[in-house]
Amino acid sequence: MKGPTSLVRLQDTGIVVIGRNEGERLRRCLATCLPQVRRVVYADSGSSDGSVDLARELGANVVELDMSIPGNAARGRNAGLEALLAAEPRLAYCLFIDGDCELVEGFLERAREAFEGDARLGIVCGRRSELRPQDSLYNRLVDCEWNTPVGPLDAAGGDALVGVSAFRAAGGYDENMSCGEDPEFSYRVRRAGYGILRIDADMTRHDVALERFAAWWKRHGRGGYAYAHGCALHWREPERYNLKICLSIVTYGLALPVVALASLPWLGAHASWMVLAYVRLAWRLASHRRAQGDAFGPSILYAAFIVPGKFAECFNLLQCARDLVFRRRSLVLEYKDYQRKEAA
Repeated sequence: MKGPTSLVRLQDTGIVVIGRNEGERLRRCLATCLPQVRRVVYADSGSSDGSVDLARELGANVVELDMSIPGNAARGRNAGLEALLAAEPRLAYCLFIDGDCELVEGFLERAREAFEGDARLGIVCGRRSELRPQDSLYNRLVDCEWNTPVGPLDAAGGDALVGVSAFRAAGGYDENMSCGEDPEFSYRVRRAGYGILRIDADMTRHDVALERFAAWWKRHGRGGYAYAHGCALHWREPERYNLKICLSIVTYGLALPVVALASLPWLGAHASWMVLAYVRLAWRLASHRRAQGDAFGPSILYAAFIVPGKFAECFNLLQCARDLVFRRRSLVLEYKDYQRKEAA
């Protein structure tokens, strides 16, 4: 942990932690955050496991969201920063971090240096990695997902150091989005004229704790909902935000299977040529992972799961389209088993 000198240096940096029923994960998160900055705010989305009392006991300021409105990450981050700025109005930077993550010592200093070296930056992030990738196949898949290129990015994830001026210019997180709020917020940060950078530094250790295929499937599938919602908001703009990925999801998750089934009476077994489209997609995904530095075996395994995951994404994409057409509140798609027993 950092000593008093670092705390003085980080007087203009605060931390907002969001969570719901994270249990011991929240304790570990706050234990890594509290010594590194002057003030930490924990925004809670209706926990029933004592998380609110735990956060207060450890020394965090607590914001409890009004759960008469479904809670989501966007609401938590906005409310957390509002409380943080009310207590520390001169803050220049805020680290947003999920309650199932641990902050790596030294990241804040490295990220601050990046900000100080480029006044155009609005968001700086580093490497998020899984705390226990060896515990399950699904944890390893998620750990692979976090391995994104170092350098300028189009979007950051849920853990990132954000400039307060960039946050205000972008208008904060969109609270109507139940998922996918991070890349959508990043898009508006870029549109406001700020840059996003991933530095070559460890940032957080994440405990996704996926032990069942059903949980991984739901987590992966909610990406389709997020892509669709973001696309609906911004596809008419010059960047055509998320339009390409949504078309890809519909193509592989719906159009190709429908065309294959419809052509069976005329083509018979020859209709199976469409399987080659999925093989080609898997090869492209594996090649991309190899380019990121993953070994051949893990790259193939990653592709073998992501390709069928197109069907999960498509299902949720269609759910989002339905909700938007009928003006329903966006779904809060939870995938965690909050009753999971913590490792000793």
